Amino acid sequence: MCGNCERPIAACLCHIIPIPPMTTTTTKLMIIHHPHESHHKLNTARLLTKSLRHVTTHLSRKLLPSHVTNQSPSPSPTTTIYLFPPSPGSPAVSLSELKESINLQGDNRNLLLIVFDATWKHAKEMVKASEGVLEGLGAIRVCLDVDESLKGGSIYDDELVLRKEPYKGCVSTLEAVARCLRVVEDEGEEIERVLIGVLREMVRLQAGFLKPVKPRSKLLKKSKQNELQ
Repeated sequence: MCGNCERPIAACLCHIIPIPPMTTTTTKLMIIHHPHESHHKLNTARLLTKSLRHVTTHLSRKLLPSHVTNQSPSPSPTTTIYLFPPSPGSPAVSLSELKESINLQGDNRNLLLIVFDATWKHAKEMVKASEGVLEGLGAIRVCLDVDESLKGGSIYDDELVLRKEPYKGCVSTLEAVARCLRVVEDEGEEIERVLIGVLREMVRLQAGFLKPVKPRSKLLKKSKQNELQ
């Protein structure tokens, strides 16, 4: 294992991870890392912690008040946002509307971005369990464009062949953060480009170890087999 990127030597990403890590001038990133997701070999939150400064990670099933109060000593964020799709009773601001909804000018350039890193099922549970703390922070829910009527991978589905998302438009934690930073950071386009480059390289290396899957013929139930006979 590589001691720096914590990946197998054959799939080491040190050649693509930015050194030193990139600095965000506006945003502090907080990752609430579900215990189950922390064991997944293709988890992308680790790549964020290696690629960006101002990132804190908490292994937890929900956001706790202590996670916010224990932030590193610095000016308190004037605005808190969290990434998650809208739901009945919980509308969300789209990325395209985000800059119009928050003021990041002058002295108000401190933003706390919270992401829940988990499977979609667990992430929904985590957000629901965190609602009290999020409301106390006045956190704004921010969403990407997700169409639950379509099945498919992420917006990078031509390359991300390793972890299938439940709906067309769903993305990994790293992708979601990269797209958000593109909007809120002065150098957002460059930050997004570098982060997506790291992710694409991880996918390229991992894909080299995939074994071809032979299509399996669909098996019929015995009752259907009898009908055909």
